[in-house]
Order: sequence, then C-alpha cells, then structure tokens
Amino acid sequence: MDDKKLKTVPLNKIKISDQFWNRYIHLVKDVLIPYQWDILNDRLPDVETSHCIENFKIAAGETDGDFEGAVFQDTDVAKWLEAVAYSLAAEPDEHLSYLADKTINLIGRAQCEDGYLNTYFTIKDPSKRWTNLKEGHELYTAGHMTEAAVAYYKATGKTEFLDIMKKFADLICKTFGPDEGQIHGYPGHQEIELALIRLYHVTGEKKYLETAKYFIDTRGVGENYFLEEEKRPEYKQIFPEFAGYDPRYSQSHEPVREQKTAEGHAVRAVYMYCAMADLAYEYKDKELLDACKTLWEDMTKRQMYITGSIGASGLLERFTTDYDLPNNCNYSETCASIGLALFGRRMAQITKDASYMDVVERALYNTLLSGIAQDGKSFFYVNPLEVWPDNCIDRTSKEHVKPVRQKWFGVACCPPNIARTLASMGQYIYFTDKNTAYVNLYISNEAQIELEEGSLKIQIESDLTNTGHIRMAITPDGEGEHRLALRIPDYVKTYTIKRDGKILRNARISQSYLVIEDIKEQTEIEIDFEVPAKFVRANPNVREDAGKVALVKGPLVYCLEETDNGENLPSIFVNTKQELKETFESELLGGVTTIRFTGKKLNMDTWQDGALYDTREQVFEDIELKAIPYHCWDNRKTGEMLVWMKEMF
Repeated sequence: MDDKKLKTVPLNKIKISDQFWNRYIHLVKDVLIPYQWDILNDRLPDVETSHCIENFKIAAGETDGDFEGAVFQDTDVAKWLEAVAYSLAAEPDEHLSYLADKTINLIGRAQCEDGYLNTYFTIKDPSKRWTNLKEGHELYTAGHMTEAAVAYYKATGKTEFLDIMKKFADLICKTFGPDEGQIHGYPGHQEIELALIRLYHVTGEKKYLETAKYFIDTRGVGENYFLEEEKRPEYKQIFPEFAGYDPRYSQSHEPVREQKTAEGHAVRAVYMYCAMADLAYEYKDKELLDACKTLWEDMTKRQMYITGSIGASGLLERFTTDYDLPNNCNYSETCASIGLALFGRRMAQITKDASYMDVVERALYNTLLSGIAQDGKSFFYVNPLEVWPDNCIDRTSKEHVKPVRQKWFGVACCPPNIARTLASMGQYIYFTDKNTAYVNLYISNEAQIELEEGSLKIQIESDLTNTGHIRMAITPDGEGEHRLALRIPDYVKTYTIKRDGKILRNARISQSYLVIEDIKEQTEIEIDFEVPAKFVRANPNVREDAGKVALVKGPLVYCLEETDNGENLPSIFVNTKQELKETFESELLGGVTTIRFTGKKLNMDTWQDGALYDTREQVFEDIELKAIPYHCWDNRKTGEMLVWMKEMF
C-alpha cells in the first residue's frame, strides 16, 4: 500500500461546463435545493409530508406536537445541508447561506445538553436512547449530520455546525467502545464510521478515527450484538419486518475481514465498505484492504447490473446470490449506486487503479441519473431494467417498482442523496499525487489543480457520450516536471491520443492510466475514443439475461421505450449482426444520441381469438426500433421500458 493516496481537487477549483452534465448539475441550485427546502418545510400540498424541520422545532421546545416521519427523518435535512455545502463551495450564494445558517442554528437549539441529537428519540422515546441499535438509526443519522457538518465547514469556514456535531461525536466516543461502562455495540445501519473519519480529517482528533475503527473491528465478532440486544427488557421493536433478524442483513454475521461476499442490505454494505477502505488506508491495514478488494470483486463481477446498480431483491433491499439479476422486479436503490461510487472512488484513490473508476462512471451515468427527472422534481427510489406499468401493483412482488417517478417518498433518502452527489461531481473528475494530475471522468470543465511543485490549469471540452472526441488544454505554472494521467475506460478498445498534434505512441500505461510525462509548457491534448454503439451480452450464469442483448455506447446503457417502439417490448427480437445508426437529436430529451436499428416483433393478430396457450406457430413482423439512454426513460410518456432484448439467431 502506497504511503499517500490520491487526493481529490477542491470543488471551488473546478468549474463544470459540460453539455451532458450541466443540465443535471444546474438543477441542484436552481431546482433541487429550493424544491427540497419547500418539502422539508411542508410547503407543497400535493407532496407527501416531510415534517423534518417541524421535528427540530418540536425537539427544541419551540412548538408543540408529535414526531412524524421515519426514525431517520433527520437525515433528509442533513443531506440537504450537505448539498448546500457543495453548492456554496462551487459558487457562493448569500440567500442559500442564510437558509443553511438558519437551519443549523435550529439544529443546535434542538441538541440536548449532553450533545445528543436525534429528534425521534428526543420527542418520541427519550428513555430508549441506544437501546435499539439494530433499528434505531441513531448512529446512521449522526453520520449523515456529521458528513454535512464537515462539508459545510470546508465550504464556508463556519464552525457552528461542526461544533454541534463534534459535541455529539464526543458523546458517541464516550458511549461506545471496549472499556467497562461503554456500550460494546455497533450501528445497525452503517454510516457513522465514514463520517467520524471525515471528522477526524478536519479536526485532527484521533478519538474519532479510533471510534470508527472500533465500530468496524468489533462488528460480527463473537455473539451477534443485535440478536443479544433483542433479548433485553428495554428493547422495543420499531420495524415489524425485522422480526426473525438475519445478521447478514447488516453485514454483522462475521468479522468484516472474513467476509468474502457482498451480503444483506446494499446501502448498509457499501457505506461500511467505504469506512473499511478509509481505515485500511489510515492504519496501513493490508488485511482490511484485501477484504475490500474481495468484496468489490464479488459485488461488481457477480452481483451488479449493467447500469451500475446493486441490491437485486425488493424484499429488504438486499443482495441475493451470484448472478441473480432479475430485470423487472429488482430494487437497485439509487442510494446503493451512490454508495458504490463513493466506495469505488476511495479504492481508486488508495490503489491508484483506474479500473475502479470504470464502475464509478457506470453508476453515475446510468443509475444516479435515472433516479431524477430532467425537471428535478420527481425521483426514482428503485431503478428496474424492465417495466410494464400494468403489473406494478400494490401488495404484489412488484409493488416497489414505479412506472413513473415520484414527487417525494415517506422514506426519502434518495432525492437528497442525488442532490449532494450532483453537487459534488467535481470530486470524481480529478485526483492528484505529487506532480501528477489524474483525469478520471471526461467531463467538460476548467480546473486549477495545485501540485507539489506549481500547478496545472486544465481545460477539457468533451463529447464523450456522442463522438468520443475530447480536447484538453494544459497550462503549467512552476518548475516541476508535471505529468498527466489519463484514464483509459474499459469500454474503449481503440483510441488515438495526440500531444500538440503528434500521435502519442508507446506511452506508459499504469493500472489503466496512460501517463503523459514532462509537461513544462502549454500543451494541447486531443483524444479520440472510439465509442460506437454496440450490443453486449451477459455472462450465461445471469439466467435472466441468457439469450438476450443490451445496447451500450461508451458509459451509457440504452433502453427501448413504448413511446418510440410500441407496446409489449419483450416480444421484440433483434439481429445483432446489423449496423446501428447513431443520431444526435438536439431537440429530444435535452439533446441525446439515439440508436436506430431493426428487429422482429411477434404478430399479435394471430392471437386475436384470446387463446392463452396453443401449438400455433409464431408469426413475426418487421419493426423499426429506436433506443434512448437508459437514464432518460420516463421523461416523456408513461409506458413500458426494456434494457435487455431477445437475440435472434
């Protein structure tokens, strides 16, 4: 393990100006933050009530009433504040700062004298603090609050929120640990671990790092804490579905270093893996890093969808078994893909291996963006790869699948998570190491990147999702021997890179980064990645997709929609030997490249007699097909959607 991991570039040093991404990133400040602020304050009559801000007012003793919402309702405002922080880091805004400071002050007034902060337990069950770690989400909520506080401090330099969360973190460090009189437990929903590490980074206080390490090291060791917790007289069940608890659900079935397969609730898993990666780096713990690599391999090679989504089961939002990847009933929570991206980014920083960013890119371009409508006012919690609206029926195995995005959710973790991720996109584009700048994502931007000896100004103009052409202008400042490391994506098999008009030949490639040496003066880099649309197949062990193909172009997965191709999409068969026609349609869905091709569709006229089963031969008819990027589906008319198509032989 290298002594130093790769660093991210501060958000205020990157200005994104990308045709593809800006339509979503601009939503954060212009739509998402104000829209979600109205929801947090219960100002939208046709949207499910949040009660989030009201809960804090009640906890502060400023209004009367009862707690409303999920046990972790406080995290909605936490992630909203984190999104605000990243937005302010990129572009100061006086009014937004005022709203955030006002909210932070309210949070401080709701904090208990000893530092405890959780409106559910303060209002509803003050005697039950820390008595139900399995379901109570106290540490999970504290984690999101802490992450928001760190982000806000780094963006603004203001300490009020950080001081609030330091006081709570001090209480957590005092309450939990191996010593007599401490609780020898760990979170039911992981999140506090990675948050405490972030708090350690900005404060330098080692106890936060040590408590995070304790939570990870003790998890799954000896008698399962949650099963023992259930036996105590003070234990009070919160979620009925947790009856008959399986420790694999919370990755507490065995010590984390011994875990070989991704198990249980997908979001819990990837948040824990983030903390494991952070701790492996901080303590130079090779065994822990090897566990991260093993879990990453299992998750991304055997339990991940082509769209970069994870967590196949609609029951308990969890992993199932290798190659079990159903398309029309999968869960694929948006938050899980965000957690996967966070984990992959950490692993890339630690190992300097760009292949981790291949998966990160896949998750960001597909599942993250499918989770939000193009107007920023409705969301998918669940991201299926096949939808037939008629069978998305409540109280069935597909009740979690929604054919249209929802304005909000009773459990609304995904919308603010999308907001904070879009607002922090700059953290994924570049890494730095000594005198090297690493380019991970080819997103148009202008960045000022500080290195050990001087700096690099980098301007990128990217058309990755259409032509694959990228132009870069590099302007060094300083006497150092600056280097540029360009990620070569896994989907790119042929490419040309020119430096000041001359083709680079035999450039050194290290862990999927092509390294350009000795940048001493202004340099022009021109990249042509061949990113043609192509059919891909799944491993035959993915039984759901056997005999089927999907369409991809660069990082984008494509799909068929009923509005372009008619109903009963599963009755379509395609010949993969044909030429695919790509067309950039500037007026469609904000400007997208569509893919046109031909297929055969079962003729329904031969079944007009209503027979359910029969020996009659199938009759096919020719059909012209049009595919759009998967993340764009359900932005026009409600209807069927399909990613995996049957292949014709």
